[in-house]
Amino acid sequence: MTLNGKKIVVTGGAGFLGSYVIKELIRKGASPSHITIPRSKEYDLREKEICMIITKHADILIHLAGNVGGIGKNRSHPADLFYDNILMGAHLIHSAQVNKVKKVILIGTICAYPKFTPVPFQEDNLWLGYPEETNAPYGLAKKMLLVGADAYRAQYGLKSIYLLLVNLYGPGDNFDPQSSHVIPALIRKIYEAKKHKQKQIVVWGDGTPTREFIYAEDAARAIVTATETYTNSHPVNIGSGKEISIKDLVQLISDIIGYKGKIRWDSSKPNGQPRRLLDTSRANKEFGFVATTDFLNGLKKTIHWYEKAYGKNI
Repeated sequence: MTLNGKKIVVTGGAGFLGSYVIKELIRKGASPSHITIPRSKEYDLREKEICMIITKHADILIHLAGNVGGIGKNRSHPADLFYDNILMGAHLIHSAQVNKVKKVILIGTICAYPKFTPVPFQEDNLWLGYPEETNAPYGLAKKMLLVGADAYRAQYGLKSIYLLLVNLYGPGDNFDPQSSHVIPALIRKIYEAKKHKQKQIVVWGDGTPTREFIYAEDAARAIVTATETYTNSHPVNIGSGKEISIKDLVQLISDIIGYKGKIRWDSSKPNGQPRRLLDTSRANKEFGFVATTDFLNGLKKTIHWYEKAYGKNI
């Protein structure tokens, strides 16, 4: 599918990942005047009528919008995460079918995988069990996008694809401690500790879980490439194919920032899923995607951006 001349709606297009996706769409030939970014202040995607309006003349719908957060937010707002994400997804899929959108791109999450999934996670193992408890309401709501996509493809022929993303990081990320994911949360915590000469920081869990991360620019490239070329109903993992323990991640960020204080692990707080690592071979096979950003370089760029954006105010 060529992007030139297509009317494209990108929910969440003003957000962190969305800003990278918009740039990549334009780089690949989409016209800026043909890209619509519905803002949440004006368009509540939990309302069916709103979703009908924004998809009315669309050729392509890329659904990035979501209510997301780290372990803290998943524990404190599980109902909101379930309700918001499942309603947005259901209404957008239905509206896309009614308005005859030519292609729908749905973004899932690694949180949809069962808590104990053989590592690396393969797409065929997505239904082997229940997700990690703290992420389950969010993960299952996002997982229902795949169920909905399959149902609307079977009954109405709706053309859609479903991409499972690992945690993102990069310049422009969300650094709000109440809702940020692990990398921005740690960058902020460690940067502030150094700035205020704190002798120690406290990190949730025991540091043993592993996580996989993908640089936002790489993720955007995967999404746009799949938009252009992938048509299959099978879900596809999007990640870097590399994992790092939380303990090593904390040390790496501390080294980059130059923080020399003590790290105290609060094992009374949840670890989350024991390991997270995707098998990314399907993305490579189906549409030639491989993440190219070196993790250390990506972290340095992210920390440098944070320092410039927030450093003076700390």
